[in-house]
Amino acid sequence: MEQKFEKGQRWNYLVEEYQTMLYRVAFSNLKNRADAEDAVQEAFLRYMKDEKPINNREHEKAWLIRTTIHICTDILKSSWHRKTVALEESVAVEAQKTYLPYQVKDDKTLEAVLKLPVHYRNPLYLFYYEDYSIQEIAGVLNEKEGTIKTRLRRGREEVKKILTERRP
Repeated sequence: MEQKFEKGQRWNYLVEEYQTMLYRVAFSNLKNRADAEDAVQEAFLRYMKDEKPINNREHEKAWLIRTTIHICTDILKSSWHRKTVALEESVAVEAQKTYLPYQVKDDKTLEAVLKLPVHYRNPLYLFYYEDYSIQEIAGVLNEKEGTIKTRLRRGREEVKKILTERRP
């Protein structure tokens, strides 16, 4: 009985520690509150089902982020999602109306980042909004550091194009 209590405390700690960050990562990928919440919940469930909990906090955090991103990819690839997703314009409108806990209401840069393809969006988001280093992002996304640097550079260029197109 005492072991279950310790596990319960462990799960509560995990949720309190990582819930908000994982939600932001999921939302930046899915651009939908309900799907983002489902992805985070699924990531925690997968972690809890694992027989061997991870003892290293950084590895644990990276595992949860990587798993959340994979779940988001699975959701986006699912036929259900492809058949029920709204038009691109309405998704952009919804993203503009939905503000994350840390986001300033006039954050045009985040809106531009959310419009990018996933391979640019995730590195930019982790680098600028979650303060990950290039080395940490490479570890989380299972990519080479050079690849991450290139995606950050190209992603910044794309964000700049999006932001300059809006100006009259």
